[in-house]
Amino acid sequence: MKTILIVGSSRGIGEELTKYFSDANHKVIGVSRSPSKNCEWISADLSTPDGIQKIADQLGERPINTLIYSSGIWEDEGFSDDFDFRKTKYEETQQIMQVNLVAPIELTKAIAKNLACSANPRAIYLGALSGLENIASEQVAYAASKFGLRGAIQSLRKALRQENIGFTVINPGNVGTEEVLTDIEEGRMADQAPIPISDIITSIEMIMSLSKDVEIGDINLSQKSI
Repeated sequence: MKTILIVGSSRGIGEELTKYFSDANHKVIGVSRSPSKNCEWISADLSTPDGIQKIADQLGERPINTLIYSSGIWEDEGFSDDFDFRKTKYEETQQIMQVNLVAPIELTKAIAKNLACSANPRAIYLGALSGLENIASEQVAYAASKFGLRGAIQSLRKALRQENIGFTVINPGNVGTEEVLTDIEEGRMADQAPIPISDIITSIEMIMSLSKDVEIGDINLSQKSI
């Protein structure tokens, strides 16, 4: 049994992961603003320093085997045909950067000591294909935050090398969460075959099963239909 900290555990990919790993008899600690099921829930706002500190305080000295950072936000109407970058507001851009980029950096720094207590610690972050070179979308803030996340993780790998944490960013296309499937069905997203959540789970389980001497920097998951 592993102790897994899942950030963004109340909806989307994080909610699916929380249920799966809890059902698999792992100890799951979920972090979100709204209540999370199937886990020990820490209520925290990741966009604030107080929220990051609250997570660290509630974890105390407990060892964490795996951090999964699945929290992420994007521009209003970001994945719809109606999206127009020109209409995005400064506050929206700032919030996206705070949650998608600043928070994972600060949280990782705050709980590195907890991960270091594990014999084979893993830190896994959900990025996006639009954070890769030459695949950016029109969602400028979202793409920039995910591109920046990859750079931040590369630097964290060096900055925290003494903690021996294995760092990985998973960069998927659209994942078949309940929200995405509904958007496709109701026409807010183009008709497509999204990536099954099971493929995200398989990727995470593979990372967690690696020996402590092996690290995977990026895993890119593309949809064949796009």
